[in-house]
Amino acid sequence: MRLLLVEDQKKVASFIKKGLVQMGYAVDVAETAGAAESLVSNHSYDLIILDVMLPDQNGVDVAHHLRRDGCQAPILMLTALSGTKDRIRGLDAGADDYLSKPFELDELYARIRALLRRAGSTQQGNSMLLRVADLEVNLVTRSVVRAKKKIQLTPKEFSLLEYLLRHAGRPVSRMNIAESVWDMHHDSDSNVVDVYVNTLRKKVDAPFGNKLIHTVIGVGYMLKEDEGV
Repeated sequence: MRLLLVEDQKKVASFIKKGLVQMGYAVDVAETAGAAESLVSNHSYDLIILDVMLPDQNGVDVAHHLRRDGCQAPILMLTALSGTKDRIRGLDAGADDYLSKPFELDELYARIRALLRRAGSTQQGNSMLLRVADLEVNLVTRSVVRAKKKIQLTPKEFSLLEYLLRHAGRPVSRMNIAESVWDMHHDSDSNVVDVYVNTLRKKVDAPFGNKLIHTVIGVGYMLKEDEGV
């Protein structure tokens, strides 16, 4: 799942992003309101973490602009302002929840999970649940089941599987996988993507009758129900 973190304090942003990435989320960071609105207009996010105090604009105004422009992703606002009036302004502008600074990371994670659960239960078609053949992945509970058997994945393996599922039936390149799952530019000399795909195959494909993860020669990989590409 891809999150947008809007925070102008680089150390704070780096600390939060590191924790979220370790949990398996893909995270983009914007340091200004303008950068945040530009990213949202060009990308789809599952959740936005929005600081109220930004250098170029108030986060409350940003929330209002995002909702006005049709953004439906849950918005969690971070603020050092704990007054009731400040919270009401943010909620009226379109925020879904508030978290006052300073906060514990565990509480931030819990708020994120709660908002994603709420979004998953209200979105048409339950886009928080991804399925291909007998493989089912719940993006909120982060559970993986194939043929009614639970599969334990590491956070990075989960992110890789999620990316393949979101692009099911379409070939994806190693470069796109690296940039989306690892948030890095793909080095042609690196085999990190191939290593993780191989590990994922051992857990998702090997114990079952038919394989879902296919190699597309000269391109990368594809997740699809039937064999052959």
